[in-house]
Amino acid sequence: MGMSTPQNTPDPKLCADVFSSLCTSRGALQHLTGRWGSLAMVALLEADSAMRFAELRRKIDGISDRMLSQTLGQLERDGMVNRAVRSSIPPHVDYSLTELGIKVARPLQELTKIIESELDSIIAAQERFDASA
Repeated sequence: MGMSTPQNTPDPKLCADVFSSLCTSRGALQHLTGRWGSLAMVALLEADSAMRFAELRRKIDGISDRMLSQTLGQLERDGMVNRAVRSSIPPHVDYSLTELGIKVARPLQELTKIIESELDSIIAAQERFDASA
């Protein structure tokens, strides 16, 4: 399980230090803050109930099926997302947040609200920057 370490030396993958390239927490952070992870988390948080794959794809404009599937798989592996297969005809899959996922998604939701509410300031800053470049 992981790399072997001398006795009394902690496994670097288990340390809680996102600044360490060896720490497992860095991968989880990248899954959450990548191009699609935070959008998937916030979409699931804001849903009234579990969402089906197609609902998520419609909500997250511009994401491909392949990328959504990969993103949800990463978030499921990290313990943020539940994937429930319902045996119906045809079978379908529902996605929802775990307790940990809810805890993590709330600050992401706040961040998206700040970005949206400050969009005028962001656009003005971009225009100033572009004009001076």
